[in-house]
Amino acid sequence: MQKAFKDKVIWITGASSGIGEALSYAFSDADAYLVLSSRKAESLKAVKAQCKHPDKVCILPLDVTHYEAIPAVAEKAIQFQGHLDILINNAGISQRALAQDTQLEVDQKIMDVNFFGSVAVSKAILPHFIERKSGHIVVMNSVMGILGVPYRSAYCASKHALKGFFDTLRSEVHAANIQVTNILPGYVRTNVTINALKGDGSPNDTMAESTAGGYSPAYFAWKVQRAIARKKKEVYIAKTEVLGIYLMRFFPNLFFRIIRNHRLH
Repeated sequence: MQKAFKDKVIWITGASSGIGEALSYAFSDADAYLVLSSRKAESLKAVKAQCKHPDKVCILPLDVTHYEAIPAVAEKAIQFQGHLDILINNAGISQRALAQDTQLEVDQKIMDVNFFGSVAVSKAILPHFIERKSGHIVVMNSVMGILGVPYRSAYCASKHALKGFFDTLRSEVHAANIQVTNILPGYVRTNVTINALKGDGSPNDTMAESTAGGYSPAYFAWKVQRAIARKKKEVYIAKTEVLGIYLMRFFPNLFFRIIRNHRLH
């Protein structure tokens, strides 16, 4: 599988920590060229320094909610090696608050980062993929892109929106030989719950037990690599939480009874 990514040019957003950081190391180990983006330039430098092949890494700081800046950054990503093979939309933020306690500005921020940010970056790179008749767009979604879970109303909404948009895009770009892979993780051991937004927009600052018990970022990154190499359309990477998808699909009333009484902080 590692040979599948040798000298491929891969752009990863949200690459300064968590899943994005783990993906950076995994693809560097596979001898790929990397373009790493996030808001945190210094953290990106630290990730680059720890990559197996730092000489094959390009850092392009980017806030995915600054939509007007994205086309120019996308062009720099292409210019790094003259083309781009894979785009991994990984930038995102979570939520820990009831819908009634969440300010509308926080709902909007989560949608801006998780949904519109991924859409904007993908649209910026899409003409390049279409011109080459080759390319692969990977979307870091969530099991909650299918389920509705308490304390995550805006987060779930943003992930549902991603699934709808990129499922549609997959059909539209099929003739141009462009792949679209929707990754739906369950719990991964990152700072996602620590950085999640409370209703007033402040950070949650707490590691959830469910997250602490999730897959390691390195193992998760390996599973993502395998899905991309196999050109999978949709992949669930989760432990027992994936059962919720099947429970909702086949026994929706039972699922709703369970989930409404379950406090998933």
